Amino acid sequence: MYSNKENVNILTALLVKFGISKAVVCPGSRNSPIVHNLCTCPDIECFPVTDERSAGFVALGMSLADNEPVALCVTSGSALLNVAPAVAEAFYQKRPLVIISGDRPAQWINQQDGQTLQQHGALEPNVRKSVTLPEPHNEEERWFCNRLVNEALNAALSQGVGPVHINVPISEPLFKYDVPNLPNERQIILHESVSDNAVSYELAAELLQSERPMIVLGQMTPEVVGETMEALEVLKSTAVVIQEKLADDSISPALPIEEALIRIGNDESYRPDHLIYIGGTLVSKRLKLFLRKCQPQISIVVNESGTCCDTFMHLTDIIQCSQAEMIGILANEVDDMREKPFVTQWNNVFNEAYAIRKKIQPRFSQLLAVKTFHETIRKEGIDGEFFYGNSSAIRLGNIFSDQYIYVNRGVNGIEGSLSTAVGYAIAHQEEEDVYCVIGDLSFFYDQNALWNQCLSPNLGILLLNNGGGGIFHQLHGLGSSPFRDDIIAAHHNTSAEAICQTHDIEYMAARNAEELSERLKDFFNAEEGPVLLEVFTNPEEDAQAMEDYYKAFSYTRENN
Repeated sequence: MYSNKENVNILTALLVKFGISKAVVCPGSRNSPIVHNLCTCPDIECFPVTDERSAGFVALGMSLADNEPVALCVTSGSALLNVAPAVAEAFYQKRPLVIISGDRPAQWINQQDGQTLQQHGALEPNVRKSVTLPEPHNEEERWFCNRLVNEALNAALSQGVGPVHINVPISEPLFKYDVPNLPNERQIILHESVSDNAVSYELAAELLQSERPMIVLGQMTPEVVGETMEALEVLKSTAVVIQEKLADDSISPALPIEEALIRIGNDESYRPDHLIYIGGTLVSKRLKLFLRKCQPQISIVVNESGTCCDTFMHLTDIIQCSQAEMIGILANEVDDMREKPFVTQWNNVFNEAYAIRKKIQPRFSQLLAVKTFHETIRKEGIDGEFFYGNSSAIRLGNIFSDQYIYVNRGVNGIEGSLSTAVGYAIAHQEEEDVYCVIGDLSFFYDQNALWNQCLSPNLGILLLNNGGGGIFHQLHGLGSSPFRDDIIAAHHNTSAEAICQTHDIEYMAARNAEELSERLKDFFNAEEGPVLLEVFTNPEEDAQAMEDYYKAFSYTRENN
């Protein structure tokens, strides 16, 4: 029987899957559930050594002898510090030692409880990875525990190998052994250096030959987008390709991703059986939730660093490769240009969503403002580069933009969106126009972007001003808080007019649909820049417009 500690069982099961068959174990009570499991497991041979200082070097010697990874398990407190010399030696010899330490629960650290110290990171910088496992209480924490162990063991065994530290807090009681079998834990496999790695080509072929393949593209630079456009067109007959305007510069209408997902609902036939995720972040929360509900046989992420980025919570493989190279590999594996039924199924629902989107005539709102902005661009044949703020604005851009969108989507909130656009415009002022679509909080927070001597005349700003953080009016349940408007959503009555006067920016304003259409013509034909068009809307009307928009896609297909 194994310990009843779930994090210990997850760890033990993954040690076996990663082929770690030898463990040096040291005495102690806090690490006893781990030692018990290692000794119980038929796939792991244990070697007891009492002195941790010696145990670390014994494990190093065993790794040298067999050229294999070796686990070393110690108890809490200073026992962990005693293995530091051996770990440092393993780090510089590039030997794959897996240091496992039992630990007290976090709430008892620094509370004068016995044998407690800050164990997380205690062996840094001489380990390649330090993780502290949670004690899982739900599925998300269990997924997190599994992911952390995978990350640590992949770090120990990849990219030149080296020691890692897995810290395992364990709550009392410690000595209950009533679990008959180890769990069948998910192993995440890292495939390095794709250029000469046949396995990566095999995974690409397997994905494309599956019945329901899907390629999801996160944020990518315009250079990569341009480099991969032809390859993606080849792939679109074989796999469903999902891309927001952060990864698309095809000068075509934005893919109606969220709209299609509303129509799909819980129909499992739209869920991929093989999935590959290439690129950076996604904007659509609905898309991420949809993909997390899927259970593909193979789920791959591609990045150059080999980082374990398990966005959809079912990752099976990591391919260390550039985005463009991987898309090229996938395209080269296409041997049949006939459209797959799964692709046809998705294209049908996309076309339904396109048709509905085309018919929607929203009330005066930020939704209408961005829709009219891009319709004017399309009608007048306007070219340029487009920067969006990182909240409601980018979500609207992903509905209506025909062009690639720049957005600080990595980690930023309201800061820096305007400054980034200003910087781009300064660098390209002799080449192209730059347009920034931005919400009021982002604009006023970052208004000092306009306070400089080199502000470029090729800059146009569409300011969506509804007197606060409009997106907070779209979050169901937040309206029950009396503090939503004034504090959480930062309600204000500020206008950009005086700011424009201060910085010699041509100012325009629109307060209804007619003024919006007229001002946009002036905005795009301004002879001297920079120019700013401020569109004043009501946050409740904005929220209702978004609700009405998405509600239009929820009707059954028989009604359309």
